[in-house]
Amino acid sequence: MAAPKKAESGQVAPASKGRSKKKAVNESELLTVPDGWKEPAFTREDNPKGLLEESSFATLFPKYREAYLKECWPLVQKALNEHHVNATLDLIEGSITVTTTKKTFDPYMIVRARDLIKLLARSVPFEQAVRVLQDDTACDIIKIGSLVSNRERFIKRRQRLIGPKGSTLKALELLTNCYIMVQGNTVSALGPFNGLKEVRKVVLDTMKNIHPIYNIKTLMIKRELSKDPELRTQSWERFLPQFKHKNLNKRKEPKKKSVKKEYTPFPPPQPENQIDKELASGEYFLKESQKKRKRMEELKAKQAESFRRRQEERNKAFIPPKEKLVVKPKKGNVCFLSLESFLLFYLKLLSFGWWLFSKPRYMEH
Repeated sequence: MAAPKKAESGQVAPASKGRSKKKAVNESELLTVPDGWKEPAFTREDNPKGLLEESSFATLFPKYREAYLKECWPLVQKALNEHHVNATLDLIEGSITVTTTKKTFDPYMIVRARDLIKLLARSVPFEQAVRVLQDDTACDIIKIGSLVSNRERFIKRRQRLIGPKGSTLKALELLTNCYIMVQGNTVSALGPFNGLKEVRKVVLDTMKNIHPIYNIKTLMIKRELSKDPELRTQSWERFLPQFKHKNLNKRKEPKKKSVKKEYTPFPPPQPENQIDKELASGEYFLKESQKKRKRMEELKAKQAESFRRRQEERNKAFIPPKEKLVVKPKKGNVCFLSLESFLLFYLKLLSFGWWLFSKPRYMEH
């Protein structure tokens, strides 16, 4: 009876493996989102009965935002009324309140309205803040005020995030397709979810003293790699740059270095006092007149030494400086002979003439 059981078990095993493979393939296909796919919009047909309870959110805004909010408030109300959400502006208290109505059918619209009033309070213009009411757009308000303890260092790193004339912020906006506003102790970002994730990473790294240019370079490489359909399913680790943190600021060494002495159990010897020094030199046994004479001799020796030094300093002004020898340039093939070389040449010439005329002359036959 054991043999048929083994056969049955042998037949069932490959079928289960095949099913697991099919399940794995189906799951991987489900995870990939086709290009151009968009989630269908939430309509009244999805929630015809509306909401059971009324929800509301309120936020405070600073005094300098009051004038701008007065101007754009009719546009804010018009944008929220399209989604059946009421908005109230309280200038006395300095707050904005949004509430749902009986006609509100989208339960998530109150959360988007809350994000809208938060962005308006954080100095984001209405033209950009109203985009948060769309389905494929979200917002993220990053608090950076408490990330750096030193205020001067915080201002420098915040300015590094903005860049010269806002160039770093503009490059980050182009790479992430997000609108970014740096205001006070917060950074407001508005855009797609993937872009917001990258913006938060760059902002937090900048506050941790990592320059944003490194993250921007990585984002540029990722953007180029995503265009290749073959590389979408592969790991991009080999293409991304690996930046290592280097501390270039060397510690300043002190002028006087204290060298640690070797430990000894014995205390250091006591310094000699004046009486000990006089006993060692024999001055202690001298009379008072002899001590006075010795002090006078030492004083006169010091005076003579200082007088000699002063005289040397005064005489330095009367010592003439060393003059450089002036060598005249040679002109053509003219040769200037010294007196000694001229006399030597003349004597050689005379001796040669005497030898020439003293030789006997032979008659030609």
